[in-house]
Amino acid sequence: MEDKHTYIIDRFEGKYAVCERDDLKFVNILLKKLPNEVKEGDTIRFDGKNYIIDISKTKDRQKEIEELTKDLWI
Repeated sequence: MEDKHTYIIDRFEGKYAVCERDDLKFVNILLKKLPNEVKEGDTIRFDGKNYIIDISKTKDRQKEIEELTKDLWI
């Protein structure tokens, strides 16, 4: 099965990561299928065999969020 979606780790619940898919649907992914170092807010994708952290997209999202919120705390 080919999975071209990207996912954002929203939160962890028990043995699952609750993820928002790029089509805005929420899905649960078993934690044992994810890299050990995955954390909330990370962007992940499936490479055909494994879920991997997309470091570039994760950093891009962090920068975007920082830009959107920088004036909130003044």
